[in-house]
Amino acid sequence: MTALSNRVRKLVRYSEDILIEGGKEAAKPARMVAVAAVLQNPWAGRGFVENLRPEILAIAPGLAQMLVRELLEACGGADAVEAYGKAAVVGSSGEVEHASALIHTLRFGNIFREAVGGKSYLSFTNKRGGPGCAIAIPMMHKLDEGLRSHYLTVEFTIGDAPGPDEIVVALGAATGGRAHARIGNRYIDMKEMAEEGKGA
Repeated sequence: MTALSNRVRKLVRYSEDILIEGGKEAAKPARMVAVAAVLQNPWAGRGFVENLRPEILAIAPGLAQMLVRELLEACGGADAVEAYGKAAVVGSSGEVEHASALIHTLRFGNIFREAVGGKSYLSFTNKRGGPGCAIAIPMMHKLDEGLRSHYLTVEFTIGDAPGPDEIVVALGAATGGRAHARIGNRYIDMKEMAEEGKGA
């Protein structure tokens, strides 16, 4: 955690509990949570840096551990997490590659997956933005990428971040799927399309 001690300016936690959807009460209220770290961009002011790996190795694992700990506390533990995702936003003086570098490494993602017993890949967004920009974290079921009930997005803003030389790195989780999911999953489409092909 030493590599992070003088880089993280603040941690931000956002959550919402879905109680009613479409005018109908949810049988099982779901909580969507996002936890974000606002940190100094380690490549800012250095011009074009060819090799990003030293900073990835030094920062990404500790950053993941910090965010996972906060996220699980907000969700009520690892077993409560059903869907997950990640996001990063780099400030205007950085490259999108800088945001990508900290989240698109197994040394970051595997810490989250292993903590919640996930198997699915972590859906993501990575972009450049300024203070107050929308930070959207798309999510999917942690065990089954084809369950459309858990295709969710948690979105929030941080009024003063990212600054030009900062990166916002965020993890998102949900304790359930959409309140009244009724569009079926990918496997229904695959079965129907296969049957249509056979009959053609």
